[in-house]
Amino acid sequence: MHHPPLPLTRDLVLIGGGHTHALVLRKWGMNPLPGARVTVINPGANAPYSGMLPGFVAGHYQRWELDIDLVRLARFAGARVILGPVDGIDIDRRQIHVPGRPPVAFDVASVNVGITSDMPALPGFADHAVPAKPLGPFASRWAEYLDGSGPASVAVIGGGVAGVELVMAMAHALRAKTRTAQVTLIDNARALAATGTKAGATIRKAVADLGIELIEHAAISRIEQDHVLLEDGRKVPAEFITGAAGARPYDWITQTGLDLHDGYIRVDAHLQSSDPAIFAAGDCAHLADNPRPKAGVYAVREAPVLFNNLRVALGAGKMRRYQPQKDYLKLISLGGKSALAERLGTSFSGPVMWRWKNHIDQSFINKFRNLPQMARPALPRHHAAGMQETLGEKPMCGGCGAKVGRGALQTVLSGLPKPNRDDITPLPGDDAALLTTGGARQVMTSDHLRGFTDDPGLMTRIAAVHALGDIWAMGANPQAATATIILPRMSPQLQHRTLSEIMTTATEVIRHAGAEIVGGHSSLGDEMTIGFTLTGLCDKDPITLSGARPGDALILTKPLGSGVLMAAEMAGQADGSWVADALRQMVQPQGAASRILAGAHAMTDVTGFGLAGHLMGMCEASDCGAVLDLDTIPLMTGALELAAQGVRSTIFEDNRAIVPGIPSSDKADLLFDPQTAGGLLAAVASDQAHELCEQLRHACYPAIIIGHLTDTPGLRLQS
Repeated sequence: MHHPPLPLTRDLVLIGGGHTHALVLRKWGMNPLPGARVTVINPGANAPYSGMLPGFVAGHYQRWELDIDLVRLARFAGARVILGPVDGIDIDRRQIHVPGRPPVAFDVASVNVGITSDMPALPGFADHAVPAKPLGPFASRWAEYLDGSGPASVAVIGGGVAGVELVMAMAHALRAKTRTAQVTLIDNARALAATGTKAGATIRKAVADLGIELIEHAAISRIEQDHVLLEDGRKVPAEFITGAAGARPYDWITQTGLDLHDGYIRVDAHLQSSDPAIFAAGDCAHLADNPRPKAGVYAVREAPVLFNNLRVALGAGKMRRYQPQKDYLKLISLGGKSALAERLGTSFSGPVMWRWKNHIDQSFINKFRNLPQMARPALPRHHAAGMQETLGEKPMCGGCGAKVGRGALQTVLSGLPKPNRDDITPLPGDDAALLTTGGARQVMTSDHLRGFTDDPGLMTRIAAVHALGDIWAMGANPQAATATIILPRMSPQLQHRTLSEIMTTATEVIRHAGAEIVGGHSSLGDEMTIGFTLTGLCDKDPITLSGARPGDALILTKPLGSGVLMAAEMAGQADGSWVADALRQMVQPQGAASRILAGAHAMTDVTGFGLAGHLMGMCEASDCGAVLDLDTIPLMTGALELAAQGVRSTIFEDNRAIVPGIPSSDKADLLFDPQTAGGLLAAVASDQAHELCEQLRHACYPAIIIGHLTDTPGLRLQS
């Protein structure tokens, strides 16, 4: 008897990928609550660990070492991840707003977004300076400046612990580069006011030893291109200007209707806000019963309490109280591999303290680098022959990686009778047919995808672009669509929420392509599957696979690699930023590319059978062969690295069998990688190819000529 997965009944949404939420996700992966659908929303795929920022600036760590990979962590936790900034919570409708997508509904929500800075509001700052957070833009600008040559001039605004750590790290890094540097720390009051007398004196000496000028009780008038102008008229020379002051809550929090304290969300000992369904933790929260300074140690220690209480709010367990410690150990980097430790007025400094701090920081970040390996369910002791071989050693892929192999499809389809109707013209090798009604020429196609992301909005956008690919490949104009949706088993309320996300997104994508959704069908099953049947109208004969000619140039409009990237993501092996980049490529529509390539002799979309399989189909239909220049074929970021690690999609071997003569190598194997919502592959007159590529690149497609057609059958690589 088949036992389907347990139904989903409640939505938990984690807003922000701060330290507390990262730890909650890790705990959730090891002990999930059945029936809860978890979503994490964050602007980027990675959440930087702020405790290691000074070490990165000083040159002790590489940039990647700071990052908590939220995409990988969410996969481990069984959560969907939405990449985008939250700009509001509607507590009445129980919805979270993220620009560019339908509202995200919740039963229980938690906010852990940290704080932002007032620095950009300082006159001239936005034009001539960069805030220390968010880390991405700052890290890029600092790395570029540090790699320069000649004398350097740097100014850091803000004399708190964060600003002092930052300026000492910069001074150390410039000294290590043997660059003469003028480094200045500016504060409008007394620097290091929150540290004890002894610790403050030690830090001030370290600042002086690094040659840093400390300017206190000095208000800033404005930021210029090469200096900071103080209100007293002094000019502080600085080519690189940053700030670690002016911390404040995000503006959107003030519009939520929650009880606030100076703009921060007031929470009780259970970390609940004035709305019991909304929790908050970390720097964006104000502990009303036990106010504490903004410090990462409190965010970390809130995690077990938040994890427990979120489960209680979802229907399981008993509430716990968070009791923050009165004081905490402060570990402050002193530029080089030296640090100061302070607690309860007592402080120690030196290399031993840095090694201690490094051990604590590495132990924390390793919790997310080295996620526990959860064992796969064992096979029954008694099972039919062939089960182990069919299951394989890795999860079944989603998207086009879940297609039935080309050989099986061709064998079955070749045995079917030809259409009897005169108004239906099969298109050999194409995934569609030409319908003739009166004088109108209409093409019709169907496609659906097994979900590889738990975000129904994103999965719908990819599935719609993927299905439209057949219409665009034939040079047709999309006309009408019906949707076929299978949802995992869930409560009626979650069915409504999920269908709303899917249909809102589908309508947007299909309508943007010039068509309309006219109906569809939905059902419940074991997992999410989304598909569309589409029609398109042709102003002239459709572009098919059979019109290619020897001598034609081959143009590809998107890079390869989505198959290995999604296979690696499902196995927890892919870098989250690679996955995010791949998803951005997949949602790019090909309508404009189709119009630019309207004069192509033959065209197809590169999908489940890989570039080699679809090109071979074109060659067979056109009675010609092809030569590919492997070096020119573009790849998605991370695809080659994963291929070198042996990552392959579940349909790879079937695809490889289509063109067995191609030599095997990491990059050559990506010719057989199944693409989801892949690019167009067009055979065009060689004298027009370069101009067409220029037009495509101008329209934001990374198009390139990857080879040419020949009169020799088969597919070869250029030697």
